[in-house]
Amino acid sequence: MPRFALMLSAGMKERGHQVELWSPHPRFFQVPFPAGMKKWLGYIDQFVVFPEEVRKRLKKCSPDTLFVFTDQALGPWVPLVADRPHVIHCHDFLAQFSALGQIPENPISWTGRHYQSLIRRGYSRGQFFISGSNKTRDDLHQFLPVFPQGSEVVYNGFNQRLEQIDTEQARSLLENETGITLSYGYLLHVGGNQWYKNRTGVIEIYNAWRMLSGVQLPLLLVGLPPSDAIIKMRAKSPFKADIHFLSGLPDRSVQLAYAGATVFIFPSLAEGFGWPIAEAMAMGCPVITTNEEPMKDIAGKAGFLIPRRPYIDFKAEAWALAVAKVVDQVVKLTPEARQTAIEAGLLNAKRFDTRLALDKIEDIYHSIMQNAAVS
Repeated sequence: MPRFALMLSAGMKERGHQVELWSPHPRFFQVPFPAGMKKWLGYIDQFVVFPEEVRKRLKKCSPDTLFVFTDQALGPWVPLVADRPHVIHCHDFLAQFSALGQIPENPISWTGRHYQSLIRRGYSRGQFFISGSNKTRDDLHQFLPVFPQGSEVVYNGFNQRLEQIDTEQARSLLENETGITLSYGYLLHVGGNQWYKNRTGVIEIYNAWRMLSGVQLPLLLVGLPPSDAIIKMRAKSPFKADIHFLSGLPDRSVQLAYAGATVFIFPSLAEGFGWPIAEAMAMGCPVITTNEEPMKDIAGKAGFLIPRRPYIDFKAEAWALAVAKVVDQVVKLTPEARQTAIEAGLLNAKRFDTRLALDKIEDIYHSIMQNAAVS
């Protein structure tokens, strides 16, 4: 979200708008108290101090100010400006569904459920929304008590510059950085340890594919350091020596990873958008992803689609084998078929042009202000 906020801020400034970023500052949080109390001190900053600061600032805001919430999770502060021109950007409602017990893979605590309820009550006061995908908009409408005045979809634009890199060059540069032999290619996943990223599923797929194919390409998992559960899963793999976790990579190295990969595997259980799908395609890498929204929406006709991993573990082995067959199909594409898949991905990725996204968002902002002027 910080990257998204900065993209919006820079884009609107570039278009001649005056922009201010408001957020709680860690005042009480910095007080030297035991670690167990830090969270509660942070709540004072967010829910006591910050609202008072906002009320004071609002007195100095001109009537032609548009208040932009960069995520619906900022819902608790929407009531502060509910009677002023405002818009709420929505990215995903996974936490909201989890709080209602609708996602068994992600149980939520009592306090978490009440916090999500607080968020929902807040953004339900909103009147104008911009969702990053059709799935997110559909989910939003399930939670709102009434249909809002405005609800638009604008696909996210890339928040970094992506330029194609020659595959062999990318592999060579990344090999020099990591010390891993990558010259023959590799399988790639980019993501964190969140339940919906399905990192364990990636390892299950890799194990099944190695046993099926006999091809010895390594697996790179780029993102945060692995959780204990994922480390244990790797330790049990007969191919553990070829499973590599790469953390803390700069953006340029992540781009090299995309550009050099034989195939990008993204078997997410859920997403709000699915940035890595678009990024991999923009870097010229074939993509395998889940045949559910919004992943298949973002992949378009360029992705190789697979079923969602079943929640019941005993069914996972059959799932991994079925996906492994798709992986093998993509790995063994002829040069001509591979090039066709890459070109389809590059064409699909053009839908997520940053300037196009910002232009559409600016048009919506203008329409909200015009609506406010009329009312």
